[in-house]
Amino acid sequence: MARKKRTLSLERRKARFGMLFVTPWFLGFVLLMAVPFYQSIVFSFHKLKVEATGYSLEFIGWANFYHVFYVDAWYVRNLTDAVVNMALNLPLIIFFSLFIASLLSQKFRGRMFARAIIFLPVVLASGVIAKLDSGNILAQMIGSASQDAESNYSGLRSLELAPFLLQAGMSIEIVQYLTDAVDRIYQIISSSGVQILIFLAGLQSISPSLYEAAKMEGATGYEAFWKITFPMISPLILTNVVYTIIDSFYNNGVTSMIQDAAFIRFDFGVSAAMSWIYFLVISVILVISTSIISKRVFYYD
Repeated sequence: MARKKRTLSLERRKARFGMLFVTPWFLGFVLLMAVPFYQSIVFSFHKLKVEATGYSLEFIGWANFYHVFYVDAWYVRNLTDAVVNMALNLPLIIFFSLFIASLLSQKFRGRMFARAIIFLPVVLASGVIAKLDSGNILAQMIGSASQDAESNYSGLRSLELAPFLLQAGMSIEIVQYLTDAVDRIYQIISSSGVQILIFLAGLQSISPSLYEAAKMEGATGYEAFWKITFPMISPLILTNVVYTIIDSFYNNGVTSMIQDAAFIRFDFGVSAAMSWIYFLVISVILVISTSIISKRVFYYD
């Protein structure tokens, strides 16, 4: 008698695909990251001495962490600045990315060219061009042009925007936040490229029949955005928040201090302690932000 072929349920198939999806990451972590991960923990509690035959470890307990918090005069300050900058830029990047993605998802002539222009700052801020810019080579090349453009600029600058908003009745805190955002506009644009692509992909995956049904029911574009678009892309808001938080901590004063401690002063114990403190702070921020946002995420079945 032939045995009946077992069929997997939908949930089991999803679970298998999920395991298959995370397998490359798991293998990469085990083969490439597990040993350095463990060694960094060991180094943070030891003083490493480089010798002719290798290195030796001297257990010093929490001395490296004490040095980071109570001896080093700049680590806590740079860490605080990194967290504050992340908190200030995160809402601006998410709002700007969603706004630009909503514009680029519309049908108009030259849409592909507009998408390329929007993503151009991401290309300019990466790789060799970023190295050139860090050496002020681009600034020297375009210095005269930028000075001419600034002298001929007749738009509304941040210093002129502040009294205008104050006269409109806004509080000083909000005005300060908006004027600072204007001063950081290039940083916000260059940090929004990937988020724009994610939002754009999510907007294009929304079924047009939902908007057609809402239009037949008399919904306005404003109502359709808050009742259809925003709930449908809320999972991507969570994704972009996580990506933006991690990306904002990728390169700043803290990472420079960690690298200098390890590769300039050769104080690997202090460097490992700095890294673990940095890792724990980022983890706490991610847990808090994801737990708050995930409660309001809508998943369409």
